[in-house]
Amino acid sequence: MLSILQLFRIGIGPSSSHTVGPMRITRRFVAALGDAGKLGAVRRIAIELQGSLALTGVGHGSVDACVLGLMGLEPEAVDPDHVPALLSAAAQGEVRLLGEHPVAFAQATDITLACDIVPELHPNGMRLIAFGPDAAKLADETWYSTGGGFIASARQLATPNPDDLVGSPVRVAFPYASAAELLALCDTQSRDIAALVLANEGAWRPEGDTLAGIDRLVAAMLACIERGLAQEGCLPGGLKVRRRAPELWRKLLASPTNETEVLLDRLNIFAMAVNEENAAGGRVVTAPTNGAAGIIPAVLRQYCSEGLQACDQARRFLLTAGGIGLLYKQRASISGAEMGCQGEVGVACSMAAAGLAAVWGGTPQQVAAAAEIGMEHNLGLTCDPVGGLVQIPCIERNAIGAVKAVNAARLALHSHETPKVSLDQVIETMRQTGIDMSAKYKETSLGGLAVNVAAC
Repeated sequence: MLSILQLFRIGIGPSSSHTVGPMRITRRFVAALGDAGKLGAVRRIAIELQGSLALTGVGHGSVDACVLGLMGLEPEAVDPDHVPALLSAAAQGEVRLLGEHPVAFAQATDITLACDIVPELHPNGMRLIAFGPDAAKLADETWYSTGGGFIASARQLATPNPDDLVGSPVRVAFPYASAAELLALCDTQSRDIAALVLANEGAWRPEGDTLAGIDRLVAAMLACIERGLAQEGCLPGGLKVRRRAPELWRKLLASPTNETEVLLDRLNIFAMAVNEENAAGGRVVTAPTNGAAGIIPAVLRQYCSEGLQACDQARRFLLTAGGIGLLYKQRASISGAEMGCQGEVGVACSMAAAGLAAVWGGTPQQVAAAAEIGMEHNLGLTCDPVGGLVQIPCIERNAIGAVKAVNAARLALHSHETPKVSLDQVIETMRQTGIDMSAKYKETSLGGLAVNVAAC
C-alpha cells in the first residue's frame, strides 16, 4: 500500500504529472550519476519527452521542470518566486547539475518533444541520456510520470510485481485492496476510515509525525487559497486568462447575498484561487493532482478551517479523503493522460465528498456512498486543455467539482439505503471508461475544447 503523504504532495504548478513528475525524474537521474561517481564526467544531458509530455509539455511546464530537476531542485522545496531567475540563468547556455557540475546546455536541442512517440507502458514517457567525453553514453534510461507526482522506471512499470512500483513492500496494520475490504475492516475493527488510515500510516512513521505532516498539508492548502485571493493580473501562457478569484472575493465580502448563494460563491472562489495559483506555477498540494488541486482545499477551507474543532476536522477530512484516493491510485489511475479528467477532477471530487461526509458524522458506508456519488457524475470527463495550458476549462472545472463534492456528501447522508452502485463498481467503471476513451481526450490537446477554441 501507499501512504497518503505520498498521495498528497506539496509542489509547484501547473501540473503534477507534467511538472512535478518530470522534475523528480530528472533530479533522480542526475543524482544517480552522482552516486555512481559519474557526475564529473558528464558533458551533456539529452532529454526526450514522449506522448502526452511532448504534446502538452510546453504549456504544462514540463520543459522548465526538466531544467529545474537537472539543477537538483525538488518540487516541494523550490521557491516558485525564484524559478524565473533560475530558468533565465540556464538560458545563458549552461546548467549546473545538482547545483555543482556545470555542463553546456541548449534547451532547443537538449530537450526535445517527441510528439510522434506514444509509449506503450504509460502515455507520459521520458528518455534521459548522459554523455561523457567523446559523446560516450554514461547512462540511458526511460522513466514515466504516472500521475499525481508519482514516477516509475520502465523496469518498474514492466514488472509483474506491484510491490516493486513503490520500493520495498510495506506491511500496514489494516491492508485493503478494495472499498469492500475497507468497509469490512471498519466493521470488524469498530473504527472509521480515518482511524484505519491513521493506523496504517504507522508503518511509515510515528503517529505524531503523520499528524504533523497532515497539518503541513492543511497549512499549504490554506496558504495557497490566501495567496490566490490576493494575486491580480493575467495568467502566463498566451491565453490572457485573467485571475478572477480576488475580484469575486472582494465582491462577496462587500455584498453577501443569501446563505445558499454565499456557500456556492465561497466554494467557487476558493477552488479558483488555488487553480489560478497552480496555473501561475505557484505552490500547491497535489490533491490528488495539480490539475484538480482546488477541490479538496476549497471544501477544507469552507468546512474545516474555523472553530475549536478545526484541526481535528481537517485531519479527519484528509485522512478519509486520502484513504479513498488510495483506492483510485491502486485500482485504476489518477493520471489525466490515462483516464482523462475523470481521473483527476473526478477523483478529487470523490475524495472531497468522502472526507466531508466523515466530518459531518457519516458512517463508513455513507462515506463510501458519498465517494461513489462524487465519481459517478464525473464518469467520462475528458481532459482537453485549451492551448495545452492548465487554465481552460481546468480552473472553472475545479469550482464545479467542489460544489459537486458537497452535494454528493449531502445526498449520501440523507440516504440510509444500501447504494445500488458500489464504490468499487464505479472505480472499475472509471478505469474501463479511461481505457476506452480516445487518446485525443486524454491530456493531449488534440480534441474537445482544445481544438474548438482558438488558443490565442
